[in-house]
Order: sequence, then structure tokens, then C-alpha cells
Amino acid sequence: MKKWILSMTLAAGVISLGACSNNGASGNIAETKAGNVTKDELYEVMKERYGEQTLQELVFEKILSDKYEVSDKEIKKAVEDLEAQYGPALEQYSKEEVKRLAKFQLLQEKAVTKDIKVTEEEMKEYYENYKPEIKARHILVEDEQTAKDIKAKLDEGAKFEDLALEHSNDPMSAQNGGDLGWFGSGQMVPEFDEAAFKLKVDEISAPVQTDNGWHIIQVTEKKEKKSYDEMKKDIEHDIKMNKIDNTTIQKAMERELKEAKVKVKDKDFKDTFKSDDQADKQ
Repeated sequence: MKKWILSMTLAAGVISLGACSNNGASGNIAETKAGNVTKDELYEVMKERYGEQTLQELVFEKILSDKYEVSDKEIKKAVEDLEAQYGPALEQYSKEEVKRLAKFQLLQEKAVTKDIKVTEEEMKEYYENYKPEIKARHILVEDEQTAKDIKAKLDEGAKFEDLALEHSNDPMSAQNGGDLGWFGSGQMVPEFDEAAFKLKVDEISAPVQTDNGWHIIQVTEKKEKKSYDEMKKDIEHDIKMNKIDNTTIQKAMERELKEAKVKVKDKDFKDTFKSDDQADKQ
């Protein structure tokens, strides 16, 4: 089965494909002594390279925007999550492109989770096992002895941020004193996760080994665990998201296409919204 719109691309060429032919059917994009590049030529090349994927994105964007709503608050939170996940990699895209991606993902999420059911028992079990986010920093080195030496210096009063900058093999966090920001349980590798969530605020761990090397970890802040009633909406959302797989997404997108009565007019894209099974029967 085709994995329709599992994640929307941010490539500028893809995003702008639909606009290529909207400024007139003819005209030159570039002129040279060797010949000109017309709008039609540019459109055809972009259509060949990115057309099917972009058509999917544009169609689903229209369908889902017409049927589901997302608030500015939801979009802002989604943008912040993308920035936290991808960091500097997003800087090559405009704020509007990132905002559009965030909105599209939220719309798709609402469509996919629409028919997923969550029981009260599941929610209460989730709450019992839930650990609030923590903020931590670390120093990553290659061997245990170096980690022990650094721990000893910290115990003697050395500044964590200074030793992180001097010794850590994690260059991105080292520049910020080893700071890893806020993260939830399960976001780090198991050994790191287990050690970090056992620490009290300001407590420094003994050396912790992972596949990346040896870590010295310090938790700098912890969020308070809210009441069940306060967290109920977020818990339901998280459980629904955990139940999503490729088959769930596929079925949801097929449902949305069927209800929207999509008809593709361009023969080059006639199979774009057909599953592999449907295509094989032709």
C-alpha cells in the first residue's frame, strides 16, 4: 500500500509546485543566449520529479482543512515541537512553511485519531505510569575512568558547565554547558532515561554507560505531576497517538478520499490515489 502523506515535505520546490502554472500559461522564467526556460518547462520538470507527492499533499490539505479545525494555540505548540525536534535544520525554511507543516500534521492527526477509542482504564493506567518532564544536562566521554575523574571534580566543586565545554563529546549540548533541555520519559536511550529520572533536582549521577559512551548526568529542574483531571485530555491524546500505525493512517486517508469524492483529471496522475492493490488489478 502507498504510504500517503505520512509526513509532509518542506522542500521549497515541492511546496511551490502548484503555483508554477498560476501566473500565466506561457512566459520565460530565465533567458540565456543558449535558449530560454519557460514556465511550462519548469512546471513539467517539477511535475515529473515531485508531482505525485505534491498533488497528494495539496489534495489532502484541502480535504482535511475543510473538515477539521485546528486552533492558533495548537499550531503554535506544534511549531515549537518541530523546532525542538529538528533545531537548526528548520532554519532553511520560512516561518510560514514551518507553520503550514505544523497545521497539516495537526489536521492529519485529527483525521487519523477520529475513530480511535480509549477506555478509562487505559487512561488511569497511563497516568499511574506517567513521569513528568525533566530538564537535565550531561557530560559525555568515551571511557569510564574519564567519567569517574570528572565526577570527582564535580564533587569537589568544579562547575558542571565548564567541564562539559572542556570534555564532553556531545558538541551541541557542550556549547550550552551540557544542557539537553526538557524531555519526557522514553525520549532518551533506556540506560540514560532510567538514571536521569531517578535523580533529584541538582543531584549528579555516577557514570552511566550507553551505546554512545559514558555520561555524567545532572537534573536541573522537574515539572510537577498534575492531577488526573487536569491531564485527562492530554492522556487521551497520547494514548491515541500510541495506537497509530501505517495501517491506521492508510485506512483514515482512504476514508477521507472516499468521502471527498476525489477525481483526478490529469492522466499522468490517474493512479496517485489508488492503493497498490487497486493498481495491480488494472
